[in-house]
Amino acid sequence: MLDTAITETELSATMRARARTIAAAGGLRAALASGEIDPVVDTTLSEALVLGLLKQGVSKYFAIFGHGSTDLGEALRVYEEEGLTRTINCRNEVEMAHAATALAWQYGETPAVVTSIGPGALQALAGSLAAASNGVGVYHIYGDETTMGEGYNMQQIPKPEQGLFGKLTATMGQSYVLHTPGALRECLTRGTVCVHHPYKAGPYYLNLPLNTQPQKVRIALATLPDRFEAPEMAPASTQPLDDAIDLICRYDRITIKAGGGTRGHDAVVTQLAERIGAAVVLSPGSTGILPDAHPQNMHVGGSKGSICGNYAMENAELLIAIGTRGVCQADCSGIGYPSAKAVININGDLSDLMHYANTLGLAGDIPAVISRLLTRIGETNQVDISHKSEWLKECAIRKQAWNAFKSERFAAAPIADDAWGKPVLAQPAAIKIVADFAKQRDIAKFFDAGDVQANGFQIVEDDRTGDTFTEAGASYMGFAVSALLAGAIADRPRYSIAFTGDGSFMMNPQILIDAVQHGAKGMIVIFDNRRMAAITGLQHAQYENAFRTNDDVAVDYVQLASAVGGVKALWGGETTGELRDALEQAHRHDGLSVVHVPVYAGDDPLGGMGAYGSWNVGNWVSDVQAHYLEQKI
Repeated sequence: MLDTAITETELSATMRARARTIAAAGGLRAALASGEIDPVVDTTLSEALVLGLLKQGVSKYFAIFGHGSTDLGEALRVYEEEGLTRTINCRNEVEMAHAATALAWQYGETPAVVTSIGPGALQALAGSLAAASNGVGVYHIYGDETTMGEGYNMQQIPKPEQGLFGKLTATMGQSYVLHTPGALRECLTRGTVCVHHPYKAGPYYLNLPLNTQPQKVRIALATLPDRFEAPEMAPASTQPLDDAIDLICRYDRITIKAGGGTRGHDAVVTQLAERIGAAVVLSPGSTGILPDAHPQNMHVGGSKGSICGNYAMENAELLIAIGTRGVCQADCSGIGYPSAKAVININGDLSDLMHYANTLGLAGDIPAVISRLLTRIGETNQVDISHKSEWLKECAIRKQAWNAFKSERFAAAPIADDAWGKPVLAQPAAIKIVADFAKQRDIAKFFDAGDVQANGFQIVEDDRTGDTFTEAGASYMGFAVSALLAGAIADRPRYSIAFTGDGSFMMNPQILIDAVQHGAKGMIVIFDNRRMAAITGLQHAQYENAFRTNDDVAVDYVQLASAVGGVKALWGGETTGELRDALEQAHRHDGLSVVHVPVYAGDDPLGGMGAYGSWNVGNWVSDVQAHYLEQKI
């Protein structure tokens, strides 16, 4: 520990000089390698944390500072002034948790979220569910109660028990309380393994007590961990690969379920499907893993799937699950594969690997495992796909039916709507217009939770992963609009459109202010049906009645958004032509734009994309659970 005789003024001057030296050297690693800074430094825990995160490449912070983070904020101020970090101050902790998740998910940049203790940290923790559910690595740094035990700290959990925030965060994911400043090395070692995990990343919660932040500490910078980079892993023995080949040869009806873990591995998944004659069914988070028109792409399957996707699931004899957790809606609560007799599961996470019964698990990184399997198939020359042709023909017929079904809805004329008192566009037709607009201009798409999301992943026609981000893991309302803020801090921002419902938009409307404040460029399209249409539909399907899922309050979102200087807000109209014109005008705006589109909600079948699977909810429970016991996998 440092001699307490060192003054705060001296520490501040030393911190600035150190930051300036690091910036001049081109980064912390370069400064250490050249000897321009001492390998052992005397500083505060707050600066040591900033230095440790810099060593991992973390330099971007989303923050709402409070009394629990003033010392860390001071270190970030100095480091930003010297050009080493950047901090975006936000207006809502849930919003900034979503924006940080999007920065890591869309752009591959690891950020940190900073809040004080109390309600702010609890909101950020709630928002982190999106990162946890989708396997996205983000640092969450929460100011925590002091370690002195001098009495209650304002906004702590008011209970006489030690480390309560640490217990809360440890329930959600990996967590560390920096009770002792000298433990920073261990804290950051665990942190980088969590946020940079190759196939099961997640948020890492770093609880930073108020009184330890300014404490003096001696740190050996060279021993602070670099960013965790795990080597790719695959089965070392050929035996499990040969066992997989035996199963592939044994069954003609093979379906690959490409989960969210397949994102970015488009080429190897496509090669495997083509080599073994398998139909490929997507999860909401893996659209684009095969080009939309690829004959073996059966689109999304599950409780909100497609005609062809669910056919391929229901009639498969062999399931090849790749990078999927087997989430309830994605596999129809466990009864999506009634004809399956065996499973090959390719996954790095051992618990997910053995999710199904009668499973041959190929543990490891998806591209490494598939590449080894393809090589082994080539060496043995045992897989004859001519036997699979009839299966693919059957699937192709269902895909034609799905395309015809979609076309009918996309071409639907405006439908008279009771809430609007006039004909307005059906949601599938409106979403398709915006999705096509985005595809033609290479614009990324974010889908918010609810009916917009559910229809959206049935509608999008992606040819690669990374064009659509649908937060289906937690279905967090307000995620999509908040995600646009990531473009304000990304190294290479990509213009993006947030597809949101009226309910989801109102969860995080502060994006209107924060986007302007920080220069984010993008578009929000509000599909307004004045109700929670996804739940209304579920209530009707189960109980033939809706209950408390709508209101009678008309909101002029154009006027609301126009009240924020710098936002361009437009009425989307009631026809396809009016909507396209509004999109063009919105896209030309150099900043954030909002398009308000009234959409139909009701019983007309052209108003939605339908549902094709099962779900263990409501009055379907007994039937689903009875069928679950009949499954062979």
